Amino acid sequence: MGLIHPVDLSEWHRWQEAQRPFAARLKGRLAALRGTRTKGVLTKGGAAPRILIALEAVKATTVAAQLAPLHHLPLDDVAILAPTSIVDLLPSHAWVESHGELAALAHEVVHDSSVVLSTGDYLGVGAATRTALADRTRFVTVQHGLLTPHAPPLAEWTTVLAWTEDDGHFWRSGRPNIGVRTVGAQLLWEAAHPVTGPPEPLSDAERAAPPIYLGQLHGAELPRDALAASARDFCLSTGATYRPHPSETDKASVASHAAWEADGIRIDRSGLPLTHLRRPVVSVFSTGVLEAAAAGLPAWVQFEDPPAWLTDFWDRQGMSRWGEQPTRPSALPSVEPAASIASVLQEMLSS
Repeated sequence: MGLIHPVDLSEWHRWQEAQRPFAARLKGRLAALRGTRTKGVLTKGGAAPRILIALEAVKATTVAAQLAPLHHLPLDDVAILAPTSIVDLLPSHAWVESHGELAALAHEVVHDSSVVLSTGDYLGVGAATRTALADRTRFVTVQHGLLTPHAPPLAEWTTVLAWTEDDGHFWRSGRPNIGVRTVGAQLLWEAAHPVTGPPEPLSDAERAAPPIYLGQLHGAELPRDALAASARDFCLSTGATYRPHPSETDKASVASHAAWEADGIRIDRSGLPLTHLRRPVVSVFSTGVLEAAAAGLPAWVQFEDPPAWLTDFWDRQGMSRWGEQPTRPSALPSVEPAASIASVLQEMLSS
């Protein structure tokens, strides 16, 4: 099984737009009319950067995949294009910011020998940077989360920096003009190597505690009603605490949370890292399941009557179903993924 839309990006956009609630679609169209989606911030580390990081959004997965490599790169060689200011997330350096249209900012720094590190060309920042590149083989796509068949297609001639060999070939979906390099998952590396040092192992009582259920009501891959029903039933039957995804701020999600609380389901709004909660973890297909396993927490997946693609996804990622032995931590490479990503970029600069 591969991508449902392995080549046609416009078809993928039509599918994705059809999954969004009407209010979200309307908000997006208004933003496009005002031009807010085409604005961005360019942060330069030097006068003539050769590596451009196309950062679509500030979230844990993209920060790990795209900003952690900065610790292994000469910062004078780097620029970051993002929708908003991100200088507070960067290593200490004499960064210089400029604001403007995404396309103009991309053309300001992209030249014949540039290399772009992106998460794809399916959103504004990645699209602007790829358009600015004359040599499309210098557009690098780094994996930042788990891949379902609904993932967007890859740009032609890109090189994929994948978490695993299986992930890379799944995303490529048989296309001969896509290169694949396996670098590992920085997100899982950080979960297994916390800066505070190895956590204390969970006690037997903590391992036996009702789990934390990671919400995914925002996911377009499965019907919202089915996601909600599966989460509610699981939490009621096991005493699990529901932890909303950060994107669950729309009216329908908030209403669901309130209704579940009225039914006796606890909602975790603490925002604390999962490792601080010291509880088992369950979700449908969240990357958090593998993060929890990497951090030493018992973790499982669960969904009532899963479709074939979901069971294939669980098997490809080595995720254990609820009731089985907990998910085993993913194998990690011998070299930190951020360092491997940096090495690939520098290798491409010299080619």
